Amino acid sequence: MINTLVRLADSNDHQKLSNLIFYETRLHRHLDWRSPLDWLESPFCWALDDQGRIDAALACPPEAPGAHWIRFFVHSGNWSDHNAWSLLWHEAREAVARSGGTTVAAIVMQPWFEQLLAQSGFETRQAIVMLEWKYQPWARKEAQGIRIRKMVEADLPSIEKIDLSAFGVLWHNPLDTLRAAFSKAVFASVAENDRGIIGYQITTGEKQRAHLARLAVTPVAQGRGVGRALVDDLLTRLLNHGIGKLSVNTQSDNGASLALYENIGFARTGERYPVYVFDVNSAEVSW
Repeated sequence: MINTLVRLADSNDHQKLSNLIFYETRLHRHLDWRSPLDWLESPFCWALDDQGRIDAALACPPEAPGAHWIRFFVHSGNWSDHNAWSLLWHEAREAVARSGGTTVAAIVMQPWFEQLLAQSGFETRQAIVMLEWKYQPWARKEAQGIRIRKMVEADLPSIEKIDLSAFGVLWHNPLDTLRAAFSKAVFASVAENDRGIIGYQITTGEKQRAHLARLAVTPVAQGRGVGRALVDDLLTRLLNHGIGKLSVNTQSDNGASLALYENIGFARTGERYPVYVFDVNSAEVSW
């Protein structure tokens, strides 16, 4: 470890990091619209450099002010989980603290990474649950005064405001993330009334299945059938294109969302991924 250096990653590390991500099994990757390599020049992406060889890397840039997500953590077999994580997390925690302190979060899909987070003081407060709809007759419900139309790129600034009001800081998708999601959508629509856009959905997919990646309704319009109208319209469009399967995920403590999907006929798949968070205090930084 004498010649080991933890430093900010940069574009010169692209190929080495690409190889590390491709070949190593110890990889945590966020459920994201972006590739891990897109974070290379972020001020919150670090590499573990051993005489020019990249043995590990970690990125936890902010999604929005007040919320950082661990986008990826990867290390080679030259290091143990604990040692690689400890060096990089120490640097990340200090940098987040210097930026003013915030919440750092991760959606965990591997037991080895969950163990690392728990040992580092992260806490689990909720989980992501997966549901799936397979073709079956369902009763559409009409929502008075609500129109559903195709989303256009000019809608995204309004959609960003709805997203923040519906989900809060930790789960908020800022404008650049929404643009990335919109660019990959197979179906994207908005719900509006006489005052403008009040909800939206973005769905990705391929071949015979699709994934409802995002659904949000502004708080003042929640409970009025807006979300149901968006999903009803989506299912109709999917079936018209020969797609009979739709998956979705939502937070385990979002009762309204779970009720919406289950009332339409979505069933839980049994997949459940804990969300771990760590609150960084700006006062804890060592200058």
